[in-house]
Formats: sequence, C-alpha cells, structure tokens
Amino acid sequence: MKKKKIHLEDLILDMLERHPDSWVATNALMGAFKLPRKKGPQRFQHAIEKLASKNQIITKDGKVKLQKGKGGENVVEGIFSRTRHGSGYVKVEGRDDDVRIPGKFTHTALDKDLVRVSLLSKSRSDRTEGKVIDVLERGKMFFVGTFQKESKNAFLIKPDEKSAGVEFFIHPDNTGGAKHNDKVTFRLVDWQHPRSLPEGEVLEILGKKGTNNAAILSILAENELQAAFPRAVEEFAASMATEIPAKEYKRRNDIRTVEVFTIDPHDAKDFDDAVSIKMLESGNYYLGVHIADVSYYTQQGSILDDEARDRATSVYLVDRVIPMLPECLSNGVCSLRPNEDKLAFSCFMEITPDGNLVDYNIEETVINSDRRFTYEEVQEIIDGKPNPHHKSIQILAELTSMLTEKRFRQGSIDLDTPEPRFRLDEHGKPLGVFVKERLQAHRLVEECMLMANKTVAGHITQLRSKKKARSGKDDDDKYGKNNHPFLYRIHDRPNPEKLMNIGENVRPLGIEFKVKDGKVTTRQLNQLIKDANKTTLKYAINELILRSMAKAVYSPKNIGHYGLGFKEYTHFTSPIRRYPDLIVHRLLKQYAAGVSGYSFQELITLGDHSSEKEKDAVIAERDSIKLKQVEYMSGHIGDTFQGVISGVTDKGLFVLLDESFCEGMIAVRELDDDFYVYDQSMHQLRGRSKGKTYRLGSEIKVKVVRTDIEQRQIDFLPD
Repeated sequence: MKKKKIHLEDLILDMLERHPDSWVATNALMGAFKLPRKKGPQRFQHAIEKLASKNQIITKDGKVKLQKGKGGENVVEGIFSRTRHGSGYVKVEGRDDDVRIPGKFTHTALDKDLVRVSLLSKSRSDRTEGKVIDVLERGKMFFVGTFQKESKNAFLIKPDEKSAGVEFFIHPDNTGGAKHNDKVTFRLVDWQHPRSLPEGEVLEILGKKGTNNAAILSILAENELQAAFPRAVEEFAASMATEIPAKEYKRRNDIRTVEVFTIDPHDAKDFDDAVSIKMLESGNYYLGVHIADVSYYTQQGSILDDEARDRATSVYLVDRVIPMLPECLSNGVCSLRPNEDKLAFSCFMEITPDGNLVDYNIEETVINSDRRFTYEEVQEIIDGKPNPHHKSIQILAELTSMLTEKRFRQGSIDLDTPEPRFRLDEHGKPLGVFVKERLQAHRLVEECMLMANKTVAGHITQLRSKKKARSGKDDDDKYGKNNHPFLYRIHDRPNPEKLMNIGENVRPLGIEFKVKDGKVTTRQLNQLIKDANKTTLKYAINELILRSMAKAVYSPKNIGHYGLGFKEYTHFTSPIRRYPDLIVHRLLKQYAAGVSGYSFQELITLGDHSSEKEKDAVIAERDSIKLKQVEYMSGHIGDTFQGVISGVTDKGLFVLLDESFCEGMIAVRELDDDFYVYDQSMHQLRGRSKGKTYRLGSEIKVKVVRTDIEQRQIDFLPD
C-alpha cells in the first residue's frame, strides 16, 4: 500500500495546535522530530519560514506560536462522530449546532473520541466547520472488523462501517491467532499521524465472516456490547447460596399462600415480575405487583454489581438474549419460576373502580408463583377458555382495561410500533418473518407494571413531604437533592421542528396536523395516530412520531414523563434486566431503614450511563432485526412483494413490505423509464416526460433485485 508523503510543516502545525496559546522555543520544537543531523536543521528552518510566510505561525525571539485565529478563543472541545463518507461532526456542550469536520481535517479522531477543534470560517451552507487538532481522550474501548492477510507478514483489519472509518494495520505479534476473513474485535494501539494507518491489536475472534454467530457478535461489538461475562464474575455468581435463609422467611411478609402468577413471552426464561389480584369488600381492587428481589443477591460494590452496572441492561437480539446478570441468577436464583419459593419486593395497591389509588404498601416478601402463563394462554382465558385462574385473570382484565382507558383519556400517547419476529432454523437462518400480534394480554401486564412504577415514584414524593413537615423547613429543593434523591424515568416534550416535519409528511395523505408556536398536545398526537391508522402509512407515521419524541432517559431531575402523561414515574419492575430498577430497589430499602442512599450526583452519573447503554442496546436490537430481514430477502432475489412507499427523497423511494415489514430502497437512477424529479412539497418523484408519479403512501409492487448483508441493505425495482 502506497503511503502519502508526510510534510514537516504539517507535523509542526500539529504540535503547535496541541498548545494553541503557548510560545514554543524553536530548538525545543525541532528536538521533538527525528531529523537527520546534516540537512535536518535546514529543512526545519525552511518549514518554519514557509509557515510564517503563509501567516499560519508567528516567530519571535527564537520562539514560535500559532497565528491568532488558529487557537485560543476559536478552539472548542467535544465528542467526535464520524459519518460513512469520512467526514464528521463534533457535539460541543453549550452550542446549538454541531461543528462539521471535513474529511481532510478529522486528524486521528475516531468515533466517540473527545477532541479539541479549531473553528474555521463558515462553509457554503453557513454551517460552522472545524479542524480536529488533538484527541484528548479515546471514546471506544474496542472495534470490530474483518481480519485480512495482505502478504506473509502484512495484516490489516477492515472495520465494519459503524465501527471505524479507517483501516488498521496489525503487527504480526498482535494477530491473536486470527485467520484471513475472520471477524474480530480489536483495540487501538497507537495512531501517530492522520497520513499513516492506526495500529491495532486483535482481542477476540468472533468467527468466520458470513456466519450467523459472527454477524450477531459483530453487531454487539459495533455497539460496544459484549456477550461473555468475565470468568471471575461467573464464578462469583455460581458460588452464591440458592437456599433462602430461615431468617428471611421470618423477616419478610410471607405470602406464599397467596395466588400469584407470571405472564411472559413463550420463550422467556428470566421472570422479573408476578401479579396477584383480589376484590375487597369495599368494591376496590387490591393489586399486587411482585418483583424479583435482585438487590438481595447483588450487593452494592461487589464484582457482580460492578459488571451489572457496566452493562446496565440486558440486550434482546433476534436469536439470543445477552443478560445483564449471569444466567445462574437471571434465569435461576432470581427468576420467579413457578412452584419455587422466591424473594420478592412487592407493591400492593388499592385501586377504586374509577382507577384512583387510595392506598399502597411497598415491602419485602417471599412468594411462590402458582403458574407461569404465556401471553397467548392469558388471552385465551380472557376470551373465555376455562382455567383454574380464570376469575383472577378476568378481574385483572377488567381493572387494566379501565386503567388503559383512563390513561389515554388523561394524556398518554397511544403509539403502536410493530415488532418483527422470525422463524429461524438451527443455524440461525430466517425461514419466515412476521409482525408480532399485540394482544389484550400484553396491555394487561403493561398496565400493572405502569401502576406499580407510578406508585413507587409517588411514594418518594410522600417521603419528602413527611420529612419537610417534620423539619418545619420550606426549602426550595426542587429535585430532592438533599431530601430522598431518587432515580426517575423521564421523558421531555417533542422536538417542534420534527413535529412540523410530520405535518408536512402527512398533508399529501389528506391529514391535517398543525403545530402552533412549536407546541402540540398529546390529544393532537393521539388524533394524528388515529388518522394515520386509517392509511397505508400507519406504521411509518407512528415511526415518524416516535422519532420526533425526546428519548426517555434516567435522571434524578424529575420533569415528568410526557409520553405517559405522568408527573412522576420510575422503573421498579425489571431489576433482572435493568440496572436503574436495581438502584430504585436499593433506594427504597435504604429509605425504609432510615439511612441515606446514593447521592444526587451519583444518580446523575448512573442515570447518564444507563441511558447511554440502553441506547446502544436498542440500536443493537434493531440492527439484528435488519440483519435477519436482509438475510431473509437474500433468499427471495427476483421475487415480487406488495408494499407501500414509506419515504421519498431525491435519491429514491423507500418501500415498506406489507407482510414482512422489511424496508428497502428503489434508487432513482434505477427508474429508467423517464427522468424523475423530486417534489419535496408533495413528497413525490414525478417523471418529466410521461408524468408518472411515485408518491408517499402509495401502494406499490416491487421486485427484490439485490441485498447486501454486510451493509444490511435491500434494493428493489418497481414490478
């Protein structure tokens, strides 16, 4: 591979840009470079004169400094993100706009690095541009790519597109035993200069490129997620006692005789939650939500807790689950399996027939689940199939239907996003794809969990009020920094610009959606969803609405949950698979014992980390679905399918297939029967000569012509 020539002027500028406000002695600067004794000083002096003549540096009394405008107040710091085209952008705290970094100015920055950037003049698009002058901190621990043997002792890794944007060279001592075309994870060893290749070291061999296991593990690695637990963590978990001590039976509320059951997907193995229900003489419902007491087994600060905190969440891929806790805990000791005594943390709620919470109790319990139900089994019982638990499930269905109706009436948003599911063979190859049916049984479980989460969050407000009343102080501690700090699940209002974009997208479909003064009510959004459900673009519009929303995150700063319409909300119900729920359990126990828990600042840090890891997990889950969709369509090259045009751009049409929910693209260059012009206002492509149009929301029949499993892309042609 031919290397580009590195100019001494560039090296000098790179060195000075790391210290933009300092004068540097020329002798000291020259000593930083390994120059030949004879001609080195002459070359160095020539380079200094050349830079000074271009007004890029200032020279004075044997010292040099960057010219004003090359540093100082024009230098910012932020997180670098690389685009697929080689350029990038830097998100700077306090700036509304990101700083665009042209490809030639990315220096040695890699995705997620903390970088220092010298701001340049505005680009033609009036967007601020910059030049990376230093990498302050590397953002990614490892990367994923394909190992390639170029010659006997020359090895490269070509990173996957989402992992890094530059090839790495691998020293023969650092190949880790990888063979040609192995998918591997690797780390950065060093990167001296942007005109050289970075050096890497192989960490783990994922498998041969093209195999199912390598593809799935690569998706995890792209998102900095790992499947295997460290051996020490596995051994620690395996050594834990599985028998419940006699003192725990005595200390807790023993409700093993109470009718309790779980409701989960048919292939679930980690049972976080169970429910119980009965009617009181008053006519009120008495709902119990019983959650696996993971905090009993996962002691704060242990090696097991450290690993769970780092992972922060379980990851649900198409063909496997990557648990937050080792399986001996997640599927064994902690899981609320039927006919086994289990430690739980229960929230008992008394609810009136019109859905008001009038009393509650949160306490540690011992339960014994009577039955493990699937959603499908519960739906059959709701529909009238006889079962020993028929009465309880009918009461639950009655209660939760009322709660659902009340919630939407009071402002919850009723988004319905489809979940593709696959039928796989023993090698992970998709044999079929379908959209998961949403049952009343799903709503039943969701409402029970929502009610418990909302009740627990409200409990903290009650604790704060009681402490304030006892102290007699009316302090302005808005977020409870000094009074029972807590970790909430919060959701901000939608982005006004994105909402306006939705209005433009649905107008050609005959749907009016107006955003006044950048504001919209949840009532308007629910009406939009109802209108969209009557069109061919039901799912596409639901997805647009979802993307317009702020992302729900974890924070001790409670601003409420916009999407649910709740003033206070938390995550309490899934500590096997979510670390924030484990934190909430610990806080509840600590406050019940009268001791302080996590500090407010600790909760900010843990909330930010958990939110980021959750985002990585969601991306990995979506990537695994897209991978299997592309694999499925790879077996249908030349076949035709019915679909709907889900997006229109100047580059082509996006088409969503009706039955499989696979999405692909028809490139505008492939429409060879006319010259098509993009009409942004009408969201359509229109043929200049024949007038044929392809419009958003139109039904279309397409043929599968190409797939790219590595890029996870599907290409169609009109049929």
